[in-house]
Amino acid sequence: MAELKDLLKQQIIEVLNLEDIQVTDIQDEDALFGDGLGLDSIDALELIVLLDKEYGIKLSDPKEGKEIFKSINTLADFVEKNRSK
Repeated sequence: MAELKDLLKQQIIEVLNLEDIQVTDIQDEDALFGDGLGLDSIDALELIVLLDKEYGIKLSDPKEGKEIFKSINTLADFVEKNRSK
């Protein structure tokens, strides 16, 4: 699971072009949106595309995203349980 968390952090940094952020700057329990990493709704769309492209996960209910993208811990848990790639 630790490898998946680090991979997700790296993918988020690359997809969202977070040039000043390193993998080690993102803690597993930190909020990804708002006061945490500071992501916004456009970033959420990019993360949805990332899940589909890299893990074969399609979010059918946008309301799920709020809970799934809460932190790296919740994102990694969701990917681990739902990935098809």
